[in-house]
Amino acid sequence: MKTLLILPLAAIMALTGCQRGDETEPLKLSGKLFIFNYRVSKATYNLAFSFQGKIPDGSYVEASFENPAGGEPLKITQKMFPFWEKLTLESPPLRCVVKDKPYKVVVSLFGPDEKKIQTIETTVISSLDETILPKNSIVVGPAYDPNPKVFVKGGVPDFSPDTDCPKA
Repeated sequence: MKTLLILPLAAIMALTGCQRGDETEPLKLSGKLFIFNYRVSKATYNLAFSFQGKIPDGSYVEASFENPAGGEPLKITQKMFPFWEKLTLESPPLRCVVKDKPYKVVVSLFGPDEKKIQTIETTVISSLDETILPKNSIVVGPAYDPNPKVFVKGGVPDFSPDTDCPKA
């Protein structure tokens, strides 16, 4: 009789030992792209994430973006809130983005105790070259006034691109 009880208990214990808890990563990358804003002559990385698990209150992300102009990566830190349904990250303004070149991005999620919860590494590829942007913003100020560097009085507007980028 004891043997009959032990076998089913051993089988149940073996099965429960194999079951895994919810180990899904809390962040899932749902979109990535470059945005070129012609009006203010600015390009940025933009990434979107959906939440797959609970994000502890007080968590934050650190993102490191490859600098297309060369040099050290561009970094940002973004605090997160538990009521958010998604996360979007935007890099600082970029220069020298090259079409079809993969640029590395690393995003790390940290808990309130500063312990790393997750790291996501990806690449972002632009379908456009930065040469579509004028060197100077075409508008300035809160009223989007024409930039006098571009719209010289009595002259032809200067929409020429930035030519100070290193050649890839």
